[in-house]
Amino acid sequence: MRALAYFGKGDIRFTNHLEEPRIVAPDELVLDIAWCGICGTDLHEYTDGPIFFPEDGHTNEISHNPLPQAMGHEMAGTVLKVGPGVTQFKVGDKVVVEPTGTCRDRYRWPDSPNVDKEWCAACKRGLYNICSYLGLSGAGVQSGGFAERVVINESHCYKVPESVPLDVAALIQPLAVCWHAISVCDFKAGSTALIIGAGPIGLGTILALNAAGCSDIAVSEPAKVRRELAEKMGARVFDPTVHAAKDSIEYLRSVAPGGDGYDYTFDCSGLEVTLNASIQCLTFRGTAVNLAMWGHHKIQFSPMDITLHERKYTGSMCYTHHDFEAVIQAMEERRIDVAKARHMITGRVSLEDGLNGAIMKLINEKQSTIKIILTPNNHGELEREPDNEKEDISELSNCKDQERLKESMNEAKLRHT
Repeated sequence: MRALAYFGKGDIRFTNHLEEPRIVAPDELVLDIAWCGICGTDLHEYTDGPIFFPEDGHTNEISHNPLPQAMGHEMAGTVLKVGPGVTQFKVGDKVVVEPTGTCRDRYRWPDSPNVDKEWCAACKRGLYNICSYLGLSGAGVQSGGFAERVVINESHCYKVPESVPLDVAALIQPLAVCWHAISVCDFKAGSTALIIGAGPIGLGTILALNAAGCSDIAVSEPAKVRRELAEKMGARVFDPTVHAAKDSIEYLRSVAPGGDGYDYTFDCSGLEVTLNASIQCLTFRGTAVNLAMWGHHKIQFSPMDITLHERKYTGSMCYTHHDFEAVIQAMEERRIDVAKARHMITGRVSLEDGLNGAIMKLINEKQSTIKIILTPNNHGELEREPDNEKEDISELSNCKDQERLKESMNEAKLRHT
């Protein structure tokens, strides 16, 4: 089948020859993918990976699946086939996918040498979102939604309400990431919050906080287009580049209700300066939450920034089925505004254009792009690059030198301009 597949670091290719998914376990079903969003994790897999994907020549610990695999884990689609053990879904149902692959999914790959391996301590306790072997459908465990079809077990699927179109349904997975962060920090309705970084997860956190009864949401974001979108979603916005780092923190604290910092902060950027800002912008006994994915590097941090004011710092990883159910319910009850959520989508691209028209655009044009979704089966209206630009860059789609590819893409854009 057609797919945009990961072959290795800096090597993503469109192919017509990815293996068609088939039902193996009785509780599996096949989905016809309508839309699949591109996540920051996908970009990092391309530029810095493999991270969740296995190293070249290796296989995934859970599934024993090798590369290549179709990317994409923010999936929404329609049930095409059901296995004999499926009880909750029928052909034609519209669903969204919770894409984690953990110890509890080992049974789906009976030929894997690890099929009978003992579950990790987290999975034994039901904390599968922090499984020691965590992977994703679309990032290591199996092929995902950058393909025409995907096979998944029904415990990872959720029905999409009729009031939610499938393009917005593709946002439920990143919104579940945001909802989980609200749950992890035990957010209290009526509290104040600062979000640092207004990419897809930062914007999604605005929607989750709205639904959770947040009384005041501030967003710190340097990109104008993202600040404007955050403001449309009801947040107060600030440009941190107006002030020096220390002055910016003092200013953000001063404009919080009460003038002494926020009850909760959410770091959606993952930089040393934003981590420290997330702690220093808290009020007494406030809680800072990290939603960002960090590389394996150390940073400067002072524990006394927490201790002196009895603050808390915690991480939030992925989501559970409770988070998916809560997001869907909030959409049904209109506590999450579908129209506001749709504002996050800044591009709709076909699978064939996924590398040059979407992934490279998100890497090189962060100031003007937020969330691009791909359609393997040509659902809805698409956005296309001008033909002359396509001709300039098409021959580069299989380039394995990441830096050369980035430079060539930028040169092509300049020539077109």
